[in-house]
Amino acid sequence: MVSVIRVLIVDDDPLVRSALSLMLGGQADLEVVGEAGNGAAGLALVTELDPDVVLMDIRMPVMDGLEATQALHQRPSPPSVVILTTFDADDHVLRAVAAGADGFLLKDTPPGDIVHAIRTVAAGEAMLSPSATRSLVSRLRSVAPTDRSSTASDRLTVLTERELEVAVCVGRGLSNSEIASELYLSIPTVKSHVSRLLTKLHSTNRVQVAMVVHDAGLV
Repeated sequence: MVSVIRVLIVDDDPLVRSALSLMLGGQADLEVVGEAGNGAAGLALVTELDPDVVLMDIRMPVMDGLEATQALHQRPSPPSVVILTTFDADDHVLRAVAAGADGFLLKDTPPGDIVHAIRTVAAGEAMLSPSATRSLVSRLRSVAPTDRSSTASDRLTVLTERELEVAVCVGRGLSNSEIASELYLSIPTVKSHVSRLLTKLHSTNRVQVAMVVHDAGLV
């Protein structure tokens, strides 16, 4: 049997919601369980419908996607969140990373890539290319305190040698399967290492781990 991923769409444009719903509805392993026109309504539907993944717009009335994402990740078992954005033009995406967003998509992303992103974050991986990760970290470092590098290095001292190797791979934007291939590990073993990284580094997602690695100058 196919394991169905429950998706909630939160966007203030009804045409965008309709297009996404129609496109995702054609996938056997995806089910659109609801739609909302702003972040506040989206939070209410998350409570009611318990989706696995939320496609979240940034700019919305009442409550924007950043505030809603932050509120979601304060809950005990939040859904994965994929932010819909004009990535290169929207510096607010940094706040989304800090809030715990698991992925970022341009609104003109091809349908197949959107489906892949949903499946990826539902499996517990971040949906960011290496170039997108580097861009995020570059923007963050441009406004970061001067002691950020030493602080990051100190945080990494709690990791084992193998965990540090995995962390560097995460910092390069590699997926679990790519890390497994590079380090000659099984995918379940990589997932276990990533889980421990999140705990030890007090991070809510892989992107935040990548930032620590970049700040420490290891990538």
